[in-house]
Amino acid sequence: MRAPGVVHHGTRRRRAAYRRAVWSGAEVLVTVGVVLLLLVAHQLWWTNRQARHGAERKVQALEREWGTPAPGSADPDASAASGAGGTGGGEADDGKSGAGQPAGRHSSSGSGGGDGARQPRWSQAYAVLGIPRLSLRVPVAEGVSKAGVLDKGYVGHYKGTQQPGQAGNFALAGHRNTHGEPFRYLPRLRRGDTITVETKAAVYTYTVDRTLPQTSSRDVGVIRPVPRSTVRPSYGYSRPGYYITLTTCTPDYTSRYRMAVWGKLTSMRPR
Repeated sequence: MRAPGVVHHGTRRRRAAYRRAVWSGAEVLVTVGVVLLLLVAHQLWWTNRQARHGAERKVQALEREWGTPAPGSADPDASAASGAGGTGGGEADDGKSGAGQPAGRHSSSGSGGGDGARQPRWSQAYAVLGIPRLSLRVPVAEGVSKAGVLDKGYVGHYKGTQQPGQAGNFALAGHRNTHGEPFRYLPRLRRGDTITVETKAAVYTYTVDRTLPQTSSRDVGVIRPVPRSTVRPSYGYSRPGYYITLTTCTPDYTSRYRMAVWGKLTSMRPR
């Protein structure tokens, strides 16, 4: 008869150590996976929930400060801008039509908005942006810092660009993904859609005129007083006017490129 196989203690110890190593590695992988899932949930769900609630509360606080909420539409009797229709998005302005100068008071200079208000403090929320097509009402704050403005779910005003109602370019930025993502559906805007900007003194209505689907994140031309892409010069304008620019990252979940939506001021109404 053959003697039964003998398993040495050293062999058993090596097998046990191997099993422990495999088990420990599996535990580490599971733990890492759970942590990553929690981080994703926090970034995609929790930050949106917190920022949206905070932004909604700020809009309500501004409305209480101003008195009764202003309607989203401007005075229908205000005169429309001459040539407000412009040319189609993607084609440069031929210089024969400009943004309008609606009835009401406008200031092409000064530190405040078109209504004569003082320059907002850094990160101060001082206006409400409304976009009916997107069912959006969101605070506008001074500056485009992430911690102080954008990550709160607000829309940020580019320092150095004009204020609402002023001649030039009132340029704004907002997150497309996470932290309230107010500009999540910005690509849905179409020519002719309305955009309102409410301040303590007035309601300004802009009309969407054209869209730049994608450009470099360093394309500063889109927020200049006469907005025109320096990367894709066929997109933009060639003469002064009363403009609004909305910018956000594109495509989804990246910050490699930017898109811009431009509009022209078509009317204003004092509050």
